[in-house]
Amino acid sequence: MQTNSSSISQTEKSHILVLDDDRRIRDLVSRYLHEHGFIVMTAKDAEAARNMIDRFEFDVMVVDVMMPGTTGVEFTQALRADDCNIPVLLLTALAEVEDRITGLESGADDYLTKPFEPKELVLRLQAILRRTKKAAKPQSSVYRIGHWVFDTVHDELRDVERDEIMRLTSVEAKLLRALLESLGQAVSREDLAHRCDLDAGERTIDVQVTRLRRKIEEDTKAPRYLQTVRGKGYMLRAERSV
Repeated sequence: MQTNSSSISQTEKSHILVLDDDRRIRDLVSRYLHEHGFIVMTAKDAEAARNMIDRFEFDVMVVDVMMPGTTGVEFTQALRADDCNIPVLLLTALAEVEDRITGLESGADDYLTKPFEPKELVLRLQAILRRTKKAAKPQSSVYRIGHWVFDTVHDELRDVERDEIMRLTSVEAKLLRALLESLGQAVSREDLAHRCDLDAGERTIDVQVTRLRRKIEEDTKAPRYLQTVRGKGYMLRAERSV
């Protein structure tokens, strides 16, 4: 297998953790990613992965769903509950739409069904890294959303009343920025999926909107800021502070 030099230039500093209970899969995935310029470490179960996260910094994780003990979905849910925002790409043999939705609802950033082409895994990881790594920081813009303030550069959502920071996943931050780009205007699910580099269908956006609403709305059944526009998509109401 030949090394792809263009992939190396894009990912040479990216540190990836591969979590899979199948040693053969761990070895195959880690070897392929290594040959494409990633720094790769592996773990056989959730406990081992947790220990590695405590010791090392990772840019993204590749996590198998069907594992004995703690599943990949449960592992991802636990990470998000602990405010760990390392991007997660789930690998699974489950191909049903509901299974993908469940994975994304857990807080995963992407979902790849087995069997898959190794090159597709690399491309999806590169897409995640593009969302989370910026070569140059743009000028900061700050928006007020109720009692929340969002900084578009640092992807920081702060509760100004409690002076607390709400953690956002990379997809949630991407979605919020996409809505802010069209502030006060309805944006279609298809357009939002494109802006967020998601290709799992319109329901994926619905899932991410639901997750974001839980963080910024006091009443998710009657949202004041992140609103549904029937037949058109979603619209965000906010005020630009800077």
